[in-house]
Amino acid sequence: MNMSSQRGTVWWQALTGGADALAGYAPSLRVADAALGNEHARYIAIVPDPHNPFPRARNGETGLIEGWSLARAVREAVEADREREIRRPIVAVVDTPSQAYGRNEEAYGIHQALAAAADAYATARLHGHPVIALLVGKAMSGAFLAHGYQANRLIALDDAQVMVHAMGRDAAARITLRSVDELDALAADIPPMAYDIHSYAALGLLWKLLPVAKPGEPGADAIASVTGALREAVADIRNDASRGLESRLRGPLRAASAEVRTRLRAQWR
Repeated sequence: MNMSSQRGTVWWQALTGGADALAGYAPSLRVADAALGNEHARYIAIVPDPHNPFPRARNGETGLIEGWSLARAVREAVEADREREIRRPIVAVVDTPSQAYGRNEEAYGIHQALAAAADAYATARLHGHPVIALLVGKAMSGAFLAHGYQANRLIALDDAQVMVHAMGRDAAARITLRSVDELDALAADIPPMAYDIHSYAALGLLWKLLPVAKPGEPGADAIASVTGALREAVADIRNDASRGLESRLRGPLRAASAEVRTRLRAQWR
């Protein structure tokens, strides 16, 4: 039974205005340069590919092909904009259920492929590209680390199908020797163990949690709302002197984290 989510495809098409994907990429990666306000942005999404040569990466997982392709798509934008004063935004449309788990993936170095993707996003951010991750579905495990987590700003749709976690429920239950129901009970009191986007937002890492109507089938109003949020994020990034991830510590929910870092720096010196 095919359990692939089509949200990444749907939102990528919606935000690019139905633009043709750039040629030369695997079917599991959609890349296009399309309008974002008065400029163009590079939109990138990982999508299901039932014919992927790696069976573990057929339902939207981030595997070997996807990791190296992400790195290429981002670095091509960085290189093309190297001499430009204003670098294009890069929007990672995120709906990926996990990294691709398999013997072939491990043997051929999936850790290197996903590290290359994460490094490319970080390089783009440090070179002045506003990098935004738009979470429209699942953002799980190493897949999210490779595709989206290095963004200057994280925006998530306020919807039950949008989830962030280090691993899927069944895998977490096996690792912790608990049932899924027991994990859910713990998650009610321990936000980092929860899967819902509101619990993730409680950790203070999101820049914006955005309610939209019919997030699985976005209409004109939903698309306009998300596009507006992306434009606000670009402006916010460009008004920020830092190209790091310090903005994630500025919110009221991260005051304790900021204090710990301050004290550690003082002791280290």
